[in-house]
Amino acid sequence: MHLATALFIVVAVAAVYATVGARFGAGRAAMAGLVGFAVLTLAALRHGRDQPGAFKIGPEGLSIWNRAGILRAQGRIVGCSQWSDTLLMLWLEEDGGGLQRLLFAADTLERDVFRKLAVHARRAAHV
Repeated sequence: MHLATALFIVVAVAAVYATVGARFGAGRAAMAGLVGFAVLTLAALRHGRDQPGAFKIGPEGLSIWNRAGILRAQGRIVGCSQWSDTLLMLWLEEDGGGLQRLLFAADTLERDVFRKLAVHARRAAHV
């Protein structure tokens, strides 16, 4: 996935450079490309840090930590939606009453874990 993200950034920066360069010249195109590279790289790094590293399914709900060990989401499952055996979307109600949406792709989890999570979510959401 890191390779795909890096290739996307390269293609996007090249597109910005070509578009801006045709109209405003190479100097401004280089500056626009550099800004685009910085924004996309920072977004990719932030996205990588926020990826879930572990989660715990308990009777009171679901807790999710990122790879650095920081709690990212915790709450009671109040809704779920499942598309075949490929995607599972959960709505968690946090202690403050806010809703947190989570999307799980089946290929990011082990088959057994995905199935258990889907069953638990349907039961908890009364679907």
